[in-house]
Amino acid sequence: MGFKERLKEKRLEAGLTQVQLAEMVSVTARTIQNYELGARKPTKLEIVEKIAAALNTTTDYLLSSSEMYVLEAQEQGGTKAAKDIDALVSEVTGLFAGGELSEDALEGAMKALNDAYWIAKEKNKKYTPKKYKESGEKTE
Repeated sequence: MGFKERLKEKRLEAGLTQVQLAEMVSVTARTIQNYELGARKPTKLEIVEKIAAALNTTTDYLLSSSEMYVLEAQEQGGTKAAKDIDALVSEVTGLFAGGELSEDALEGAMKALNDAYWIAKEKNKKYTPKKYKESGEKTE
């Protein structure tokens, strides 16, 4: 079960409409609808925290660990980083699907890859041309 299913489940448990939840979280009803349809996902942890508070649950319940990695990547490095982490997480999950790897071991593998991604990204900054470093432009 992913974010969209857990969001809808908790919203219905709370007896709220999409419009009511949207007002509580300060987003549009269309945004909540898109989240529940899986057409969009929150791009900021702050929004997920507001949703969790409104639904009397936790962000850990609403987001799987892989969804949390993608959301953190979005906040830390933008859309490209989120796509990169999403691809890494999908590949790791697919690699171990149906295997005998425990949830803890899978989580450890995903965390290690996530950490390696950010370390590599930081090390690669030294190869950024000076003209981009000085002007503050992103090279992504």
